[in-house]
Amino acid sequence: MRSQNCKSPFRKALKLLTLLFITTIHLSFAQDVELGESLFSSNCASCHYLGPESKKLVGPGLNDHIFEEYTTEWLYSWIKNSSELIKSGDEQAISVFEQYNKSVMTAFPYFTNDDIDNILAYIKAGPVEVEEVAEESSEEVSSSSNPSTILIILLVALVLFAVVLARVKNVLKELKGDSTASLLESAITWLKATPIVVGLVVLYFVLSGLGAAWDGLLTVGVQQGYQPEQPIAFSHKLHAGENGVDCNYCHSGARHSKSAGVPSANVCMNCHTYINEGRSEDGTKEISKIYAAIGFDPETRSYIEGYEQQPIEWIRIHNLPDLAYFNHSQHVNVAGVECQECHGPIQ
Repeated sequence: MRSQNCKSPFRKALKLLTLLFITTIHLSFAQDVELGESLFSSNCASCHYLGPESKKLVGPGLNDHIFEEYTTEWLYSWIKNSSELIKSGDEQAISVFEQYNKSVMTAFPYFTNDDIDNILAYIKAGPVEVEEVAEESSEEVSSSSNPSTILIILLVALVLFAVVLARVKNVLKELKGDSTASLLESAITWLKATPIVVGLVVLYFVLSGLGAAWDGLLTVGVQQGYQPEQPIAFSHKLHAGENGVDCNYCHSGARHSKSAGVPSANVCMNCHTYINEGRSEDGTKEISKIYAAIGFDPETRSYIEGYEQQPIEWIRIHNLPDLAYFNHSQHVNVAGVECQECHGPIQ
């Protein structure tokens, strides 16, 4: 009995140590992936997608296939200095070099084997799927809180109430043997008996109509929240916000001229020569519209010879009134005004 009692605490301690060991390994792996993501984003993401090999940027997409084709030791040598590996006559290195048009991969001699292990752990983990959440409109329209709707409801209720009263009055007259009048006759009699009330009601509607007409004239040519459907669904939130693209990179005219201008397709191609896919099928479809306009083949990453280019017909959403003069360069360069101060949080 004593021997069993001694073994029981020992077994519990062993189980606890085993659990602690497994947890430590798990946390260590999580940390490796996190560090690998940071290293990949700052050093590799400009040339490599995290995904299938066919998903090329400058180099191939990176996923589990690299572990099947190459050994870890080979990857250490290739990542640290691919040129030296090629010069050594390594057949795999020469094959990759020639496959990608003899583009020299940037050397990372300062990477330790642990750094590369972290990057490989991140590649092996694969990209995290992010569910797209539809943006909710900040403008909520409620018919129940609309003053005009409330007024109409009250008016209808009063009319119904008047009709009910008129009918009750006629029923009472019939019971007494008095003569009755139709609803129209009763209304005419009431209007004749209360000219002041009728005059005030008419005056109210006339003034309301004039006020509405005046407000309407003030808003001629003025629209807020006007968002027509553009030929390409461009997202300022994605480009200026999440990707941090400077407003003046696309709208370079804001620094040098009166108008900020709409970027031409070749400005889009500075990035989308290599970025061929969006986050969703819709995003990829919109990017393909740029290629269709300018005549670019994303498979060969080359422009199509003899292609008849077509302009992207953007829909203008703002016209500066003739009475106003505005110069973007004076505000951006001289005054140092940020775009968001006038255009709002476009990012």
